Amino acid sequence: MKPSLVLKMGQQLTMTPQLQQAIRLLQLSTLDLQQEIQEALESNPMLERQEEGEDFDNSDPMADGAESGANGTSSSQDNFQESTTPNVDSLDDDQWAERIPNELPVDTAWEDIYQTSASSLPSNDDDEWDFTSRTSAGESLQSHLLWQLNLLPMSDTDRLIALSIIDGITDDGYLEESLDDILASIDPELGVEMDEVEVVLRRVQQLEPAGVGARNLRECLLLQLRQLPTKTYLLAEAIRLVSDHLDLLGSRDYSQLMRRMKLKEDELRETIELIQSLHPRPGSQIESGEAEYVVPDVIVRKNNDRWLVELNQEAVPRLRVNSQYAGLVRRADSSADNTFMRNQLQEARWFIKSLQSRNETLMKVATQIVEHQRGFLEYGEEAMKPLVLHDIAEAVGMHESTISRVTTQKFMHTPRGIFELKYFFSSHVSTSEGGECSSTAIRAIIKKLVAAESPKKPLSDSKIAGLLEAQGIQVARRTVAKYRESLGISPSSERKRLV
Repeated sequence: MKPSLVLKMGQQLTMTPQLQQAIRLLQLSTLDLQQEIQEALESNPMLERQEEGEDFDNSDPMADGAESGANGTSSSQDNFQESTTPNVDSLDDDQWAERIPNELPVDTAWEDIYQTSASSLPSNDDDEWDFTSRTSAGESLQSHLLWQLNLLPMSDTDRLIALSIIDGITDDGYLEESLDDILASIDPELGVEMDEVEVVLRRVQQLEPAGVGARNLRECLLLQLRQLPTKTYLLAEAIRLVSDHLDLLGSRDYSQLMRRMKLKEDELRETIELIQSLHPRPGSQIESGEAEYVVPDVIVRKNNDRWLVELNQEAVPRLRVNSQYAGLVRRADSSADNTFMRNQLQEARWFIKSLQSRNETLMKVATQIVEHQRGFLEYGEEAMKPLVLHDIAEAVGMHESTISRVTTQKFMHTPRGIFELKYFFSSHVSTSEGGECSSTAIRAIIKKLVAAESPKKPLSDSKIAGLLEAQGIQVARRTVAKYRESLGISPSSERKRLV
């Protein structure tokens, strides 16, 4: 075969930088988007924040609201209201630069400079403001134990042993390492023996929280019981139950417990209540992490029997092009400085349009979700309807992958709480009448049935399946078990307790 030149015509989809940027911003969470916007503000001098209360002249082509239909709210349904961010027009750089005014007023006041930093300070009438809760970081269990250890009088050798023991304690408060390993980790020249390690361990186990340093659940509960006042009612019975019959308590064999401990039903119930007041994971009482807060992207509220959907304008700052810098861009100037400013201007316009596209897509998806799940907003989880990505994608005219990006790490604030957008999507189960029931609604019904069951005779998975079938919901026992485990509900054998 001889090489030859062939001319062919074809079509292919190319991901432009603008499209790649829009897709990347679309899948970012609110916190990640705020960081992305901050980086864009620091790297691009053409971008600036729009301060609250500022108005723009509509004659400016780069001003907010220049494009028709971008201001205020818009809705394709009568019962929904959308709030979107303003748009920018598509004038070229030369036409845009010609319409920039020569003199612009100063848009920043001195008192606005420290507005963000001073917002965290208490107001004059804020009596519940807590400086510690807003400035301090969470304390780890290790640091809490070391702080108590420094207050104890002991020799240097014992303190070294105690440090080795504390290093082997997990976040739950249990000692993972064996005493042999702890002894082997200590310098042999110190001449430490196993008896001394056990003595130091008992001193560490006397620290707070009670039960820390235990090697198993039985020892953890006994440490907590022995630190209670000696006059505690049924304390001796609780210690004996944990020491000798913890396995029977775990299997909830109450009849066998009453025979072996020679206790009446009321006494056994109060003994078990005393044990249940203890902490099986004492280390979890020490908060080691900082509090995490969810910032909703969309706010849903009811007004005059209508559900209104709007973006959370406080979550993401509004941006605009700096008119003063944009006015410095000159036509027919190919110098390095002018080329740089022209490129920065174009990137700023792309970034603003990408943000607008993200907000518009988010509003469309959130509006359709609220329209489909109006029953949930009105009556709760039991009224949740089946919903999949294809339903929303077909309603808004987008691909399912786009809907998946929009609903990931995006949250909606409703009168019933804050939920991730993916929470409103669920599979369906057929009903006896030929309809469909959401799996989320079935979970809510199972949770309600378990909450109303008799403690002495809890409902089995088969019984729950029968009760659901009586309501017209056809669910297999395995499916009930799967839903029950996803709710964190124990099997019926473990839910049984004395009244």
